[in-house]
Amino acid sequence: MRTVLVNCGPIVHLDVEGPCTGSDMSNEEMIYDAGKAIIINGNVIEKILESSEDAIDFTDSDSEIINVDGKAIIPGLIDSHSHIIWAGDRSREVRWKQQGHSYADIASMGGGISYTVAATRAANKTKLHNSAKKRLQIAAKSGTTHIETKSGYGLDLDSELKLLEVAHNLSHDDSLPTIDSTWLGAHAIPKEHTLKSYTEELISIQLPKIAESGLARSADVFCEPGWFGVEESELILKESRKMGLNLRIHIDEFVDGGGGELAADLKVDSADHAHYTNSNARNLMKEAGVNTGFLPGTPYSMGSDWPDFNSMISLDAPWSIATDFNPNNQILSLPFIASCLVQRCNVDPLSALVASTINPSLTTPHPSGLPHGRICEGAVANINILHSKHWESWCLTPGHSPVCATILNGNYQLHDF
Repeated sequence: MRTVLVNCGPIVHLDVEGPCTGSDMSNEEMIYDAGKAIIINGNVIEKILESSEDAIDFTDSDSEIINVDGKAIIPGLIDSHSHIIWAGDRSREVRWKQQGHSYADIASMGGGISYTVAATRAANKTKLHNSAKKRLQIAAKSGTTHIETKSGYGLDLDSELKLLEVAHNLSHDDSLPTIDSTWLGAHAIPKEHTLKSYTEELISIQLPKIAESGLARSADVFCEPGWFGVEESELILKESRKMGLNLRIHIDEFVDGGGGELAADLKVDSADHAHYTNSNARNLMKEAGVNTGFLPGTPYSMGSDWPDFNSMISLDAPWSIATDFNPNNQILSLPFIASCLVQRCNVDPLSALVASTINPSLTTPHPSGLPHGRICEGAVANINILHSKHWESWCLTPGHSPVCATILNGNYQLHDF
């Protein structure tokens, strides 16, 4: 069965070879003028036609015709760094932060990752599945069509496998964004371990079982002074690569801890946070083809400064943005994240869209193996129809979703607002 979008407004197609960097991120040649039609066959974009009249030849009695009425169209958004599956409410920590307590202080006071770990270990799969499904539904209403999510709130073999199994089960729900799963056993050091003993457990016990399960495509490490140092991070990631996993890494969230140099040396897919990465390391990452995954919601939630996103455009290096949804940063809207860049940090709205679509598509591939994060023939039919006839509106409504309908893997979803 075909779905035919007619009377389309401007289409931000982003049909370019990625990653898109530098001034190319704001190139308006990536936008079609209004008037085109899009033909979808199953879950794939079959054809983009010059006019709605041309679409008649592709229609039949089984075709569904959707009149877009001149509304702007953008690709499905890709959230390339999130922590969707966990239990436990850490809302009380906001006052601790206001009182001047650091991230490490809060952990020592019974909050932080350890609190979430205890609640997550105690939760059964049904509870975790149901809460994660609600979160994914919220993300979908803001235009997210694909999401990377991590384990990391179990911190022992059984609990880490439990989180990855929940993600695997959710990935079979066609009404939800597709999922790219990452093992983040090296998220924090559980109370029952030292750094040395837990690193040994990760490599000798968790990693072999995780790799054998096939539940994670990638491995990740929280490389930060006070958590996992460069030496431990390198060891875990190298062993993960030997086991067939792709590599990602958290780096330099609070200080420059040397994670950028390690990311470049290992040529990881994406080095995320990277707020305090030094300029030399950024150049090394660029030369190594490492994507920098900025997570603007984290400094927003913590009340700290944003990095200079526009400096990445001057550097001509690949970068993306993601929500980093987690217990301490409960943001599921990529348009809100982009609003922070555009309305507070003077980033071009087209550059922000590139950082939410085509660039992260290369570090978080679609499970079908087809291109996504762009609107072109042969790509997955992940498309957002905006409320406005102006594509720039995609990141200008931080209090509500700019998306009136989403085509998710070829299936039309009209959002109820």
